Amino acid sequence: MSIGKRYNADWASIVLGLGLGLTAALYLESTRASDWSGVYPIITSVSRICALLGSYLALVGLVLVSRISFVERSIGHDRLVIWHRKLGPYSLYLITFHVLLVTIGYAANERTAIGVELWHIVIHYPWMLPALVAFIFFAAAGISSYKKARAKMSYETWWTIHLYTYLAIALSFMHQVLTGPMFIGHPLNKAYWTGLYIAAAAILILWRFAIPTVRSLRHNLRVEQVVVEGPGVVSIIMKGRGLDRLGAQGGQFFSWRFISPGQWWISHPYSLSAAPTKKYMRVTVKNLGDASSDVINLKPGTRVFFEGPYGTFVASKATRGHVTLIGGGVGITPLRALMEEFDPTMEIDVLFRASTEEDLVLRKELDALADARGARVHYLVGSRKVHPMNARYIMKFVPAFRDSDVYVCGPTPLVDAVRDAAESCGIPKNRFHDEAFEFHAV
Repeated sequence: MSIGKRYNADWASIVLGLGLGLTAALYLESTRASDWSGVYPIITSVSRICALLGSYLALVGLVLVSRISFVERSIGHDRLVIWHRKLGPYSLYLITFHVLLVTIGYAANERTAIGVELWHIVIHYPWMLPALVAFIFFAAAGISSYKKARAKMSYETWWTIHLYTYLAIALSFMHQVLTGPMFIGHPLNKAYWTGLYIAAAAILILWRFAIPTVRSLRHNLRVEQVVVEGPGVVSIIMKGRGLDRLGAQGGQFFSWRFISPGQWWISHPYSLSAAPTKKYMRVTVKNLGDASSDVINLKPGTRVFFEGPYGTFVASKATRGHVTLIGGGVGITPLRALMEEFDPTMEIDVLFRASTEEDLVLRKELDALADARGARVHYLVGSRKVHPMNARYIMKFVPAFRDSDVYVCGPTPLVDAVRDAAESCGIPKNRFHDEAFEFHAV
């Protein structure tokens, strides 16, 4: 990571850390001795701390995936998504503890049953019903984020559920500032908390809506052609103007929204499958049974709105004179784009694993690029058992694997296997570059 990029990342971390400290101080400044004078007051006080910290982490989680360009370039989209996913459960746990503990504390104080007290709070306290709806939205997003749950739902369902987290955070705000003792009678605290929400909203509006909309209109990107590459796999060639000004590189991805029936309402993350030019960009999409099955029906001239480019899965990350590119199935597509962008002196080995010969998409292009660049492409057709991607097997094809930069893209088991192989060979993390096919945050 360059000094400038590290500087940007450090500043982002410092700002978020200071915000966390101020949030904790906000409660300490407003607490009283009576808040800790007995078991149930302590329970109620702890519930309020949980609410503050849980809400702050929820805001941070949204900012992490708000696509701020300098943060994306410094840290990388995949890492930001990982941080977002790690923060998410803690935010949900803290908010859940708040709901349970405040109900227990109030029920003990009123000497009523917990269920009765919860109903009383929801009905009689200001903005509590919207706050309850917000909690339900948070819980739905949390449950759908677990791997087993996520694996059983379509991308569209997952995306829609997570979209409601924006509404959940908005719905919870009024309840906090109107009923929280740390805000009532504390105008500076209320101003700070309101400022956090306004800042988060401004960041989301700017980076997730305003900038992408302006760029999409400016570059006037439209579908030029849809090409069938193999069973269930199509390439979408898009034409626009001044696309070189986007600064996109092969290996990066965009979130694409095709303004077409069944497609316009949701964006999908697809990697570039060819190095972008001044007028053209291309993605290659596999039919996964969701909206991706409809892209073959896109008509020439269909307008395309986009967000991006995102990701640090780029040729400029290579530090050695030799690179090993490993792709699984349609995961070969960003690697094919990368091949065009490496320095001509770079030595390149490509391992392309696929279940059948028909799954070797873009094979003719790979062979042509290999001939032009002097690269070696190894086609590995068969199951994981036939082609175990451990260090010993990889080095049968790439003896210099230990001394190369490694780029891998494909299903998570493939990425994990190659990562283990790289670690067993002593390849440091800065020479291992991966792009896994999992849901990106909304």
